[in-house]
Amino acid sequence: MKDNMDNSNLGWSRRQFIISATGAGTAIVLSPFSSWASSSKEFDPRIAKIVAKTFGIDTHSHMDVPYRKEEFIGQKYNLAEQMKISGLTAVCMTFQVDRPDLTKEGEAYERFNTCLDEMDEILKRNDINRALNLNDLKKAKKENKPIVIQSVEGGHFIEGEIERIAIAYNRGVRHLGLLHDNQSLIPLGDIYTDTPRFGGLTEMGKKVIRECNSLGILIDLTHCSNDTINDALQLSTKPIIISHTGLDTQLGNDPKMSKMMRPRLISEKQAKIVAKSGGVIGVWTHLAESPMEYAQNIKAMVNTIGIDHVCLGTDTKMVVPEGFIKRQGGTTNTAWKEQKEGFYYVVVDALLKTGFNQNDIEKIGGGNYLRVFDAATKK
Repeated sequence: MKDNMDNSNLGWSRRQFIISATGAGTAIVLSPFSSWASSSKEFDPRIAKIVAKTFGIDTHSHMDVPYRKEEFIGQKYNLAEQMKISGLTAVCMTFQVDRPDLTKEGEAYERFNTCLDEMDEILKRNDINRALNLNDLKKAKKENKPIVIQSVEGGHFIEGEIERIAIAYNRGVRHLGLLHDNQSLIPLGDIYTDTPRFGGLTEMGKKVIRECNSLGILIDLTHCSNDTINDALQLSTKPIIISHTGLDTQLGNDPKMSKMMRPRLISEKQAKIVAKSGGVIGVWTHLAESPMEYAQNIKAMVNTIGIDHVCLGTDTKMVVPEGFIKRQGGTTNTAWKEQKEGFYYVVVDALLKTGFNQNDIEKIGGGNYLRVFDAATKK
């Protein structure tokens, strides 16, 4: 099995990863987000201070807009408002194009362009910019303005045309999930919920990784099989991320949900391989019925791979238009029952109660993601 491989020669070592990102990996203390401070008397007074001083970044936040432009007209997305409520500095604004199923050649690329057009409009209406590099994120934090990192979940839009990655880059995409639930027209590698067909990355998948490395796009290996992950780690010259998963030892208390999500979780052994390569793994809110359970899932990941390799990746929606049926887990600010505060506030509170300190939260909240983002997007 490839997950037993010797990773001593991985292209981006853990030591290189941490040293190269000095200044980006540690949370950057800037002007407080005083207007975003929590007012709840039940909260530890340190919470607002930590939220203000640290980067809170959701590395996988869905914004699934319509594929038909006429359905988008008249919809209202209060993205800026919900981000301010959340306390997060940035979200990786993610969409996918493979559901419902793709039925013809060119359809994925058409959906891709339609979604980006609509997101352009959402950002314009909310006076929000895309972060193209670390400096953009620092500037947004200093100015107390929410910002997004444009992400795409699945390389279906490429359809064997490698030059489309440069088109995506020029439109502001800086975070690319290689795979999603359904296989691409031109396969890029084995998906973790499918029977293996390729033994890892395909030749086209390797080309995509090389092109992302060259252009400056962070590669997200969520939805990849272990063999695909390990192939990518060997090939990539830049650090990678697995933005949304959890340890397969943390199954929660809902048997039906646990059974459904189990194939999407990562083993301790595989998580350690990712960390050894310099990668970062995002812990999602699935399988956690409260902020405290979520903090415990984060703690389990930290105990397995170390504080420098864990981040937040909720796999929720920051905002949905009025009348939209919420996906599993609710929106980011309503991730848990009776949640009265914004997402990052309740997570910081739970992390403090779980034994983490401010320095730990700086890393988990956003500092670790900043490192990989900066290293991956630098020319």
